[in-house]
Amino acid sequence: MTGTARDPARAAQQPPPAESAGHDLPERLWEAVIAGDEFVAVDTVLAAVDGGTGIEELLLDVIAPLQARVGLEWAADRMTVAQEHTATAVSERLIAALAHHPAARRRTARPAGRVTAACIDGEWHALPARIVAEVLRLRGWQVDYLGAQVPTPHLIAHVHRTGPAVVALSSSIPTRLPDAHAAITACRATGTPVLVGGAAYGTDGRYAALLGADAWAPDARSAADRLAAGPLPAPPPPYQALDDLPHLADQEYAHVRREAPRLVRHVMERLRDRFPAMADYTDRQLRHTAEDIAHIVDFLAAALYVDDPALLTDFLTWTGEILSARGVPARSLPPALELLADRLTDYPRAAGMLLGAHTAMLREPSPAG
Repeated sequence: MTGTARDPARAAQQPPPAESAGHDLPERLWEAVIAGDEFVAVDTVLAAVDGGTGIEELLLDVIAPLQARVGLEWAADRMTVAQEHTATAVSERLIAALAHHPAARRRTARPAGRVTAACIDGEWHALPARIVAEVLRLRGWQVDYLGAQVPTPHLIAHVHRTGPAVVALSSSIPTRLPDAHAAITACRATGTPVLVGGAAYGTDGRYAALLGADAWAPDARSAADRLAAGPLPAPPPPYQALDDLPHLADQEYAHVRREAPRLVRHVMERLRDRFPAMADYTDRQLRHTAEDIAHIVDFLAAALYVDDPALLTDFLTWTGEILSARGVPARSLPPALELLADRLTDYPRAAGMLLGAHTAMLREPSPAG
């Protein structure tokens, strides 16, 4: 990829050196990324490195914010799913190009230690974990980066084989928190401490401690700083078990997970009576409605697992904003919550969370009405 800078066919598109680019580097890189032009994007960051910009700085202060901007543009309906995927793929290429730059390949004679970095099972958002892995490598750690959606048995087999000093687990989606709990528990059962990060654990990391993680970091720089401050202590036996959340004894989480398909079907069969506009929905709109209801049920289950109604309410508020940005009436959400609550009257925690979210949504004005 570095050879593209010498391609005569692309000579006119080469970026200026970083020292002359100044503060416009993020914007020039953004233009290349949203255009899906990985060659110009890679040439831009490599020129920045050659001009004196640090690789860690580019990863944390340019590429990570750029990817966050991609998410915001998608949420505001200014970027399609395909464009978002393309932009993310280019960002991944940028990270790979920086990782292979000679400045990043300099190795210390004695690594700081060995780290396994991975996404939990079911987590496809791998870019944050990749950035953590590369920053740790730059800081002198030997890193085994396992990528997206790593099944817990395979993760544990790797831990037994390599004996890392710490396992760094990433998760962006709160619905994967039960899987995160299983992975954290299994890693700690090997005597290996676990550092977690990602949006799934809450902006303040509240779910990290609840699920037994030994440390939490809000971003890659904080994760690297935490490990540089000293080793995480090995978990003392007896190791944490999966039944350490007393509220799960009521079986509400298990019921909602088991009944999820029937709950979605129940709402879809009755929502038209509560929301007459559905009579004019196309097949595509009906499919999307069913998907939205399935997501609501998934987030309800996650909220039950961690016993935090805010997890569900925050998701529904975000969903209302997404629907409004796309010109879709968010008015269909409260009736769906009512139907779910009616179905779960024998499960007080679930019904209470649904009705609480329903009340919160009625308080929030929606641009779509």
